[in-house]
Order: sequence, then C-alpha cells, then structure tokens
Amino acid sequence: MLEGKATVEDTDMATKMQLQATSAASRALDRFDVLDCRSITTHIKKEFDTVHGPGWQCVVGCSFGCYFTHSKGSFIYFKFELLRFLVFKGMADEQPLPC
Repeated sequence: MLEGKATVEDTDMATKMQLQATSAASRALDRFDVLDCRSITTHIKKEFDTVHGPGWQCVVGCSFGCYFTHSKGSFIYFKFELLRFLVFKGMADEQPLPC
C-alpha cells in the first residue's frame, strides 16, 4: 500500500463523493499490489457502479493522458504519492458526429 493521504488535484464532485473515491482507492491499494493497476481500477469502478449506478470509469497509473466527457458532479482526479487516479461518470457527447 502507498502511505499517506490522497491529494485531490481537480474535481467537481461533492465532498462526500470525493471521500468515497479516495477511500475506495485506499481500500484497493490495501487489497492489491500497487503495480496491479487493472485490479485497482476494477475495484474502484465496481464500487462506484454499485453505490452510484452504472456508467463509472476509472483510470489509474503513474502517467497517462485522456480526453472525455463526464456527467456534471462526477469527476475527480487525485493522487496517492506517485500513483494518479481519475474517476468519472461517462456522458455521451451531445454533438452528432459528421458522416
């Protein structure tokens, strides 16, 4: 497990949901090896799907880039030491794609 407290770098989540996200990450880090990012992400996603309904996405790693659309009030990006966590509820882009 990584020691220390989560540092929230960006979010639009309510405080209670932020605590749920960081707690879910902490529990996943207690359960899985820090290098097993796939199991960590699965644990966090399943917990959020169960508690807050389906459609949650989770990305965990030391370095990654992404571009996504999320539902209002469902985004958090935080870190535990060098490991970064991105949790959000996906939302369909409202603009139709050109043919």
